[in-house]
Amino acid sequence: MMNFNFIINQSYFNFVSCYKTKIQMTNFYSREDKLFVAVDCIILGFKDHEINVLIIKRKFDPLKGGRSLMGGFVREKEALNDTVTRVVAEYTGVENMYMEQVGTYGEIERDLGERVITIVYYALIDMEKFDEKLQKKHDAEWININDVGTLVLDHNQILTDTIKLLQRRTATRPVGFNLLPEKFTLPQLQSLYEAIYQKSLDKRNFRKKVLEMDILERLEEKDKSSSKRGAYLYKFNKEKYDSLLEEGFYFSL
Repeated sequence: MMNFNFIINQSYFNFVSCYKTKIQMTNFYSREDKLFVAVDCIILGFKDHEINVLIIKRKFDPLKGGRSLMGGFVREKEALNDTVTRVVAEYTGVENMYMEQVGTYGEIERDLGERVITIVYYALIDMEKFDEKLQKKHDAEWININDVGTLVLDHNQILTDTIKLLQRRTATRPVGFNLLPEKFTLPQLQSLYEAIYQKSLDKRNFRKKVLEMDILERLEEKDKSSSKRGAYLYKFNKEKYDSLLEEGFYFSL
């Protein structure tokens, strides 16, 4: 007796196989212009009361030797987020970090080599986790965001746009904690926000706002590196924060 289900399934399989083969052999966009897609990554860290950006010397033409942000081209079989993760890990050794897209830059003559559209992300890392061997390998250096000087291409504009976005984000989301070690003091936290906002903050008001949000967990440990009395260490309680969000909590700092 003939198995009609087998015949139908086999016919469908043959149709799909032929269609895939046809797609692979067909260049649907042969009449369109070709261009390159890249990612640029602004890697930011916090140390000694300063927000620093990781800068390298460009290793290839055009503008070889110029000071540059991290970047790379999107590979044919690579998702955009995977490209960003690869680039950041390649230069820092850090794989799990906070990342956010800044925007897309596509001026016709932004790159002297080819027509290149770049999608820009910034990444926040704890500098204590940074692999210093990679710093030497890539001839990279951490530079205060206010002292970077002239960068290649449109990288100065990209950095400026990134800092403005970071300032907006840290005002309404607890993303700044990604720049701190797991345990930190309130003076360290205030120093971080002053570095991001690039202005002094009133100590009393800052602590009051932070503690009233009830998203920090005070530990029974103290940091005595700056005084004999020491300062209590805290941790950001993400579970508490997520729970508060569901209740309509609004972060503001």
